[in-house]
Amino acid sequence: MADTLSNIKGILFDINGVFHVDNRPIDGAIEIIEKILDKFPCRFVTNTTTKSRQTFHQSLVDIGLPIPSSSIISAPYAAVLYLRQLDNPSCYLLLAEDVKSDFAEFEQSDTNPDVVVIGDIGDRWNYNIMNRVFKMLNDGAELIALHKGKYWQAEGELQLDIGAMVAGLEYASGKSATVVGKPSSSFFQLALSELELPAENVIMVGDDIDSDVGGAKKEGIKGILVKTGKYRRELVEGSDVEPDGILRSVADLEKILD
Repeated sequence: MADTLSNIKGILFDINGVFHVDNRPIDGAIEIIEKILDKFPCRFVTNTTTKSRQTFHQSLVDIGLPIPSSSIISAPYAAVLYLRQLDNPSCYLLLAEDVKSDFAEFEQSDTNPDVVVIGDIGDRWNYNIMNRVFKMLNDGAELIALHKGKYWQAEGELQLDIGAMVAGLEYASGKSATVVGKPSSSFFQLALSELELPAENVIMVGDDIDSDVGGAKKEGIKGILVKTGKYRRELVEGSDVEPDGILRSVADLEKILD
C-alpha cells in the first residue's frame, strides 16, 4: 500500500467515525491530527447537517480535536457556495435550526420558494412535511440535498439518514436532487480546489466505503477505509468499491505515509 501512496501531497479526512465516535475521540486521533498537519495540507470534510459550521467546529474543540475551522468543508458550506451561483434564490430550508444561520444571506419562503434545501431535521420528518415539499417541487422549486447518505452511526448502531427522504421526493416528483455533499463530484472538486492539488496527489480517509472511498475514487482520489465508525465488514463485502487501503484506525495512517 505504501508504494501506491508515494506521491501523496494532501489529505482529505472524514471526521465523524474517523476521529471520534459519539463525542469520544478515537484512540490516537488527537496525536495523528497534530502529526499529519505538520506534514501535509489537509481538509476535513463532513456531511454533518445538524450543526452550523461554527457550532460544529466548537464541538470538535470541546472534545479535544485540534482541527482548524478554516480546514473544515461541510455540506452546508458547499450548499451556500452553490446557492451563491444562482440568481438570489428564495429558499425553503428543511434544516436544523442551528444550521439555518449558515444560510442567513438568502431570502426564505414557506410558500413559493425557488429552491428547497434538505438536511437533517431529526424526528420532525412526517407525511405533511414530505407532501409540502412535494407540492413545492411540482410548482417549480429546485431540490437541493446537503447529502444523500443512506445511514449514519449513533450509539453504536446505524441510523437511517436523509437519503431515504431525498430518494422518495425524487421518485414522487420526477425531479433529481442537486446533491452538494459527499459523494457528489462537486463536493470533492471543491475540496481539491481548496487543497490546490490534483486528484492523483490526494488521498481520502473515511469510514464509509461508498460515500467516502467510492465518492473519492470516482474523482481519481485514492481512498483509504478505516475500521472505525460506521465501518462494517458486510457493507464492504457488499460494495463494488475497492479501497486503496484499509486501516485499523486513523491512528495507523502515519505508518503508511512515512
